[in-house]
Amino acid sequence: MPTHPTLFPEDTNYIALLDGLKKRIRSAQVRAALAVNQELILLYWQIGREILERQQQKGWGSKVVDRLAKDLRQEFPDMKGFSRSNLLYMRAFAEAWPDEQIVQRTVGQLPWRHNIALIEKLKAPQERIWYAQQTLDSGWSRDVLVLQIESRLYQRQGGAITNFEHTLPQPQSDLVQQLIKDPYHLEFLPLGQKVQERDLENALVAHIRDFLMELGVGFAFVGSQYYLKIGGEDFYLDLLFYHLELRCFVIIDLKMGEFKAEYSGKMNLYVSAVDEQMRKAHDNPTIGIILCKSKNKTIAEYALRNLNTPIAVSTHRLPKALQEQLPSIEQLEMELESAINEAIHEIGADSESPIT
Repeated sequence: MPTHPTLFPEDTNYIALLDGLKKRIRSAQVRAALAVNQELILLYWQIGREILERQQQKGWGSKVVDRLAKDLRQEFPDMKGFSRSNLLYMRAFAEAWPDEQIVQRTVGQLPWRHNIALIEKLKAPQERIWYAQQTLDSGWSRDVLVLQIESRLYQRQGGAITNFEHTLPQPQSDLVQQLIKDPYHLEFLPLGQKVQERDLENALVAHIRDFLMELGVGFAFVGSQYYLKIGGEDFYLDLLFYHLELRCFVIIDLKMGEFKAEYSGKMNLYVSAVDEQMRKAHDNPTIGIILCKSKNKTIAEYALRNLNTPIAVSTHRLPKALQEQLPSIEQLEMELESAINEAIHEIGADSESPIT
């Protein structure tokens, strides 16, 4: 009996065909859009270079930009981007990147508004190229790029105190070192005055997308208060992640105060237990991050020096309003001294009182 062809939406073969074609079309659209963007960025760079060279070699003044803007808009009325201010950005763009190869390989793949942000916000070429590459790797929008620049992400990368150099093999130790920031900016958290470590943890879980963005690319959230049984006792990890690129678990222990040496011993226990109970053959060694309000560099270095598990000590920055509300160490010491003096004064006054 011959098979009659069918063509219905519920036909699984048809649906598979349609899904495959849709993915292929969307992929082609993305490639086409990227190609158009690269051609546009390269055109802007060439225009900027022409303006820059003539101003430098022939001594043309700024009025040439005004005239070019007027003539180009008159010649190409349907094209946007030929305003005086944008032509000046093109000149600055060409001045920032004299090498066309860098334009084609990196910054030419970014939208024009991203490139304007790099020019406006940064002066050093190495920082500009670093943020450009991070944007390509992470898919940052312009607003996210600006936020990362203003939070000084470049300066914060690799700033934590770690023992990775002697606990992890190369090149993993260098990669992980650059992964850890110091400090971590947590200003996005809506925290009240009397915040405790559990409050901080709950807030981070509630705003996990923002926290993952601050942590960086590759982090996958596993859980909070993650339960482990060690030696017959119950333990709970504040936050547990898995890094998809480094192929390892990452434990974060949250502290609201200054780093203490005993924190490293507890984290050593956690890292060893996760390696023993959860780590698979294809996983790399588990990493621990102790996230504190502040740290003494020398104490942190000594606390990590002879440990055989990879641990980092970093700091966090809470919302400014909350930072202003939390008392400093000096304020606490002054209040304690005042309370002691007051107590001594009261004891002295009582001793002079007649016994009734």
